[in-house]
Amino acid sequence: MNRPNIKNELVKRKYFRFLKEAEGFSASTIDIFNKAILRYEEFTKYEDFKKKFNHDRMIGYKNWLKKRETKGKAISTVTYHAYLRNLRKFFTWLCTQTGFKSKIHTDVIGYLKVTHSEERMATQNKPREYPEYENVLKLIESINPETEIDKRDRALITFTLLTGMRDAAIASLPLKCVDISSLRIFQDPNKGVKTKFSKYIETTIFKFDEKLIEILKDWIDLLSSKGFEKNDPIFPRSKQNKDEINISFNDAIEVEPAYWTNAGSMRKIFKKRFESAGLKYFPPHTFRHLTKALAFKGCKNGEELHAVSQNFGHENLGTTFGSYGNFPSKKLNEIISNIDYS
Repeated sequence: MNRPNIKNELVKRKYFRFLKEAEGFSASTIDIFNKAILRYEEFTKYEDFKKKFNHDRMIGYKNWLKKRETKGKAISTVTYHAYLRNLRKFFTWLCTQTGFKSKIHTDVIGYLKVTHSEERMATQNKPREYPEYENVLKLIESINPETEIDKRDRALITFTLLTGMRDAAIASLPLKCVDISSLRIFQDPNKGVKTKFSKYIETTIFKFDEKLIEILKDWIDLLSSKGFEKNDPIFPRSKQNKDEINISFNDAIEVEPAYWTNAGSMRKIFKKRFESAGLKYFPPHTFRHLTKALAFKGCKNGEELHAVSQNFGHENLGTTFGSYGNFPSKKLNEIISNIDYS
């Protein structure tokens, strides 16, 4: 088994520092670059980056990468494209570093590109399947609010539908960032909210149904009655019940003023509730597509369209339509079939 190359590790450490301090990338993004470089090192059996850096090696690596399997399946075109793109960025930086300028050539780096057809396949915006509004209402109604956990889960699903917020932002949202009286939410990274690119976003809760609004208000009232403070999460974790030998039980019925470590717990709640309701599971992020569709359906002019786009944290309508504008096949068929040509 080949071991990591010490010289390569020192170079990578320097590169990751550059990505963090000069490019401003987060740790999670840097980890994506690291994986791309590791795949290349796996192919070269951890040889020095400057060794055999030629056109044939780049072609050989691309052929090897295409055939590489994960869990019995070849990597997708999207993943293949991402690995090569991130590796190109690394070598483009490396060819400017002392000791590599005469060894790493830009014309060789250019061979780390996909074909035009692969580029189109990797970057095309495919329609995303998302739940139907009626089924989400069924899901919410299926939760009998007997315990605090039930009430939290019901409010969590409702909140995700009415805001279209990303799961990471919801999981990290403190009570002080929610003004339920005006239905305004302040997604402020300076207050711990994990937004995409740490962007500050002001969001107004969509009034699709007044009954859904009442579910949120009742939930916040419950937290207030329990003594939750402004820095506590609006959707806290389940209270950890332990016996005398410190073993946790999974039958919690209360919540405690503590944040989830990440959005993974939120996704587990959605999956559990979908299964209990006998409905097809859809992860939280797909609700963002549904919320967009419902909001745009109610717009009557350009001003309202632009306002909805901004409510999602987008700077222009093109971003909203480009990322969330394509209909899933079933919905597309329904719209086209019902057009009145008379």
